[in-house]
Amino acid sequence: MSELIDKKLDLKVFDLKYNNDITGSKAIEPRILLKIILYSYSQGVISSRKIAKLCQVHMITKALAEDTEPHYTTISNFVSGMENEIEKVFSEVLLICHELKLITGKMFALDGCRLPSNASKEYSGTRKELQEKHEKIKKICREIMKKHRENDRISEKEKAKDKKKLKNMRRKADRILEFLNTHEDRRGASGEIVKSNVTDPESGKIKGPHGIIQGYNGIAVADDKNQVIIAANAYGTVAEGQFFSEMLEQTETSMKALTGKKKPLKGKIILGDNAYFSEDNLW
Repeated sequence: MSELIDKKLDLKVFDLKYNNDITGSKAIEPRILLKIILYSYSQGVISSRKIAKLCQVHMITKALAEDTEPHYTTISNFVSGMENEIEKVFSEVLLICHELKLITGKMFALDGCRLPSNASKEYSGTRKELQEKHEKIKKICREIMKKHRENDRISEKEKAKDKKKLKNMRRKADRILEFLNTHEDRRGASGEIVKSNVTDPESGKIKGPHGIIQGYNGIAVADDKNQVIIAANAYGTVAEGQFFSEMLEQTETSMKALTGKKKPLKGKIILGDNAYFSEDNLW
């Protein structure tokens, strides 16, 4: 992977956001960040904080990071701010895999897995629920202020504690209000209103094998020969079947680029479990 990123991939797409040498500290090169992120993903580590920790304590990750120790916010900002650029790199990787004959394009497997997001369940709800939460927080703020006005004998320690709590409550209220002013209710596959999350609006409450998480359903399509991923996306809902046609289109787009054929999936086999079975998907 290190050889591939250093010598094979064209990383010029990252240059536009990494060309400011006048202000700020020296940036960590995109190729280094790509290495540690992709390696961490391959080991099942998808948290920016945990990836940053690996750069400090894990020998392979430290080697890939060339002994740099990026802050977790640097890693998080790179992933969230470079989505389009990383997608272009993904396309290049597929072309290289095709040249190495790692992809047959005859059979594909489709499946999803639950991925937690860096978002608190506390900030989840419908618009009505979040409005009620906002009012509750504002009420707490008013009670704290009233307590200060009515009791001059309150200790300095308690004043400081209440002041900190008030600041925290106002911050929470402002975050919820900002969300309510910029977002509408989300709707599920059948049109019903589902809960949104203030911290991560695109994530959802998803039931997994170990309970309910706030996160995503990561869906991938892999070629059968070497399990090379041809298409992938993350959705904030547990219902996988509704995204079958979208994943099929992504797979077709990728295979068109690799083979040059107009209908690269004609006569090919797509495998999926019962979650993808429906009359619409059969058509």
